[in-house]
Amino acid sequence: MSQRGTRIAVDIGGTFTDIVLQRADGTLVSAKRLTTHGAPEEAVLQGIDELLHETATSAAQVSAIVHGTTLATNALIERKGAKTALITTAGFRDTLEIAHEHRFDVSDLYMQRPQPLVPRERRFEVAERLAADGSVLKPLDHQSLAALLPQLDAQEITSVAIGFLHSYVNGDHELQAAAFLRQARPELAITLSHEVCPEIREYERISTACANAYVQPVIARYLQRLDRGLRLRGIAGQTLLMMSNGGLTSLEQACRFPVLLVESGPAGGAVFAAHIAREAGIAQAVAFDMGGTTAKVVFIDNGVPQYGRELEVARAYRFLKGSGMPLRIPVVDMVEIGAGGGSLAKRNALGLIDVGPESSGSEPGPACYGRGGELPAITDADLLLGKIETSRFAGGKIALSKANAVRALQTHLSDESDDEGQQAAMAMVEVVDENMANAARVHATDRGLTLEGRTLIAFGGAAPMHAARVAQKMGITQIIVPKGAGVGSAHGFLLAPLACEVVKTHLLALNSFDAQQVNAIFDQLYQQAKATLAVSPQQDAALHQEHTVYMRYQGQGHEIPVRLSGKIRYEERDVAWLTARFEEEYARHFHRIIPGMQVECLTWGLRLSLHTPVQPLPAALVQEVYTPEPQHEQRLVDLATLTAQPAGVFRREDLRPGARLQGPAIIAESETNTVVPQGFSVSVSRDQHLILHANREGK
Repeated sequence: MSQRGTRIAVDIGGTFTDIVLQRADGTLVSAKRLTTHGAPEEAVLQGIDELLHETATSAAQVSAIVHGTTLATNALIERKGAKTALITTAGFRDTLEIAHEHRFDVSDLYMQRPQPLVPRERRFEVAERLAADGSVLKPLDHQSLAALLPQLDAQEITSVAIGFLHSYVNGDHELQAAAFLRQARPELAITLSHEVCPEIREYERISTACANAYVQPVIARYLQRLDRGLRLRGIAGQTLLMMSNGGLTSLEQACRFPVLLVESGPAGGAVFAAHIAREAGIAQAVAFDMGGTTAKVVFIDNGVPQYGRELEVARAYRFLKGSGMPLRIPVVDMVEIGAGGGSLAKRNALGLIDVGPESSGSEPGPACYGRGGELPAITDADLLLGKIETSRFAGGKIALSKANAVRALQTHLSDESDDEGQQAAMAMVEVVDENMANAARVHATDRGLTLEGRTLIAFGGAAPMHAARVAQKMGITQIIVPKGAGVGSAHGFLLAPLACEVVKTHLLALNSFDAQQVNAIFDQLYQQAKATLAVSPQQDAALHQEHTVYMRYQGQGHEIPVRLSGKIRYEERDVAWLTARFEEEYARHFHRIIPGMQVECLTWGLRLSLHTPVQPLPAALVQEVYTPEPQHEQRLVDLATLTAQPAGVFRREDLRPGARLQGPAIIAESETNTVVPQGFSVSVSRDQHLILHANREGK
């Protein structure tokens, strides 16, 4: 991806669509618009038009559009995808419902499993069978495939997932079936399980294939409409899509494998936070991204986010693993909860306040937006607690109504003693802050990590308003609110490399390690990834490889990822090094190893990225430490002490590097507000980031 010319990043969230324009000299201009859910491209194109006009930039100067979106996630959660069928091996029609054959909540007698994306009447079987090594036990019966055509027509199927047993080893039968269907029904969208998920584990592979098939027509139509709108404006630059693993892919690949975009927005935020951590020399950080609909937490060590190859979407039980739809794709490893500015509050059966995961979104939005929303949202509570400087909210384009917020809280949450809804507002925000902190604690424990000593990097429209209280609950004493934090994920899109991640399952025990075979596996993966990236020979020198092997003790049912940093070629003597790396990672996860147990490698992964230099903005000079004067004061409620105090309000663009002040204070900008509570100080760094420090132990 060229770094020359003007580039535009677009992040479609559940509430806001963020657009960032980066000029050729590296300077950035941003805008926020309410997401237009009926036709998401409308907010995107309107925002681009606005920024081009504001910066006097012609469409011809735009060299690239970098895009991330939650549309694939929303289609899966809301069940608003294509009418999809699954074609599978005879006898395996019910794999999606059998799943792992376990109860994810053993104490709930009324536990309900999530319904499969593809109901039983749309799951079809054909005669074919491969052995576990990929050899053919029964050739594909084309007559049984042809017999399905009338049923596909009768049910008006528009998308098909093909998932045969053991196709990750040999995809020939899936390819044959796809060729037959494309000739017989060329209008069908077709997903092959061995292409979208070439890994062992039948349930996860078929679930991923079905999810891809389900969203493929929806996402492809949207991307084509967006591309058409860009071309009509004279924008001929390349359109790139952010993937869940923090890399970029082409428009064509995104239309083919849209399931790879499921966590594209949060992945952009992780890239942004990792860049800030490297820039500041922070070894251990926590990325905290809170927008209008959800909050995400990612751990960053040595400037690299945690990565994984699986996630669950649309969980029926909020925090219970196994209650959602498993996807086996490369992804930034994060915890995500329904806690954003638009998250709605209600009283539960015990009379206590619950927040989320339901959200007001952008339509109608929180009550204070004055767009018809009547239920209390976190933004309403933040407004009543004094966290928002109203004149600059969303660049002054949304006039917030305090009266509407008070009415929503008093109607649905408050009792007669709650003056102006203050107690309900404090309860709402304290609940949502505790939910986020608790999710981070659980995520850290699950991965053998710790929160103490880390720096919290807060971004997204709502995170800087909640970061200090969340940090107190986590035991974290330093917070960075980066420049451009309100549109942080979109900034991350501009920092992300063109990348591809490919895997191959091949069981190999370390006691029979074959370096030549391992090198052949990675050579094959390299060529596959390079073909996907479609780079020119001149770009070969800029390609960067990262190897990961998924390892386990023999007899175990699951493996852990082991990054092979710095290794490209392998020798027989590397067995000891591989064993040591596995034991180090295993001990980090489980605080022990199993001496004398044989170790085996199951899946091999390669991430290939095209790194191009990003021109950093020159750091502003720090002339002296000074204390700025506030524009005015407003009442701010501190949840740690449950007291209200006058807080100085400062405009972020007026603060020069070297500025230092004590809380309570509010630092306002068009995309967010940073709350500095009592007991915190804040300074402006050379890079114009806000650095918050706790002056005393948080409560």
